[in-house]
Amino acid sequence: MFVVMNRFKVIPDREQAFRSRWLDREITLKGVPGFMSIRFMKEDSHTDHVPYASETQWVSRTAYENWRVSDAFRSAHKDVCTGEPLTLEKRETRFYDILKTVE
Repeated sequence: MFVVMNRFKVIPDREQAFRSRWLDREITLKGVPGFMSIRFMKEDSHTDHVPYASETQWVSRTAYENWRVSDAFRSAHKDVCTGEPLTLEKRETRFYDILKTVE
């Protein structure tokens, strides 16, 4: 399994717009080969930003990389950099190979 984590530092007075962008849009990943799940998370607020994170799980790194070069990816991200900035800086992305899961 392969996991991609994105962390965002959201501008406090833009938090509702950021949440709407993530929570109100259609999730187009459902039909993507190798996609398993997505989680959207909020951390406790800081004085200068509100931390959010997203986590996607994939059956493999290859499945994720295939999605990154697909039309589905381009379509899902076409409006990401439009409008007023919602974050203090560019998102931080990390990649993880899952070594062990305990449920």
